[in-house]
Amino acid sequence: MLKHVATALVIALILYVIAYTGIEHRRTRLGPWQVAFTTNSSGNPVLQISQPALAISNLTIAFPAQPRPTNDTIALAFSQPRPVPYDLPFGKCIFMDTTFLPGTIVFELFGHEIQLLPRALTIDKKELPWKSGETIYLATGYSPHAIATHE
Repeated sequence: MLKHVATALVIALILYVIAYTGIEHRRTRLGPWQVAFTTNSSGNPVLQISQPALAISNLTIAFPAQPRPTNDTIALAFSQPRPVPYDLPFGKCIFMDTTFLPGTIVFELFGHEIQLLPRALTIDKKELPWKSGETIYLATGYSPHAIATHE
């Protein structure tokens, strides 16, 4: 009897380890959003967004006419969940789902809602396609119709 119970436990343990490893790999294989909170050459706050697994790199969102942040560049990788809302170098993170990376991250910055989704970027509820190397300039305050100028 003891031999049968021990065999069942060993088999269950092996299956658990295999299943856990597979699920954890699937959950983290794409990696997190990488966001740098910094300033541009004019001293305005900017976000630089990258997600290598989705071929997104150096998408910049600039906030002209906003006060210069008091800190230097801070780069964050959004890989571990945290209770929301929480403060960022400028603004707040108001939603974060990192169950399966890269997940969904929502920022509230200078009156704008910026949502990072794997399929698209949304700014003030308007969906934009991801374009690496693009710079988006956001005017002061929320405007659901005219959100940005692109470069």
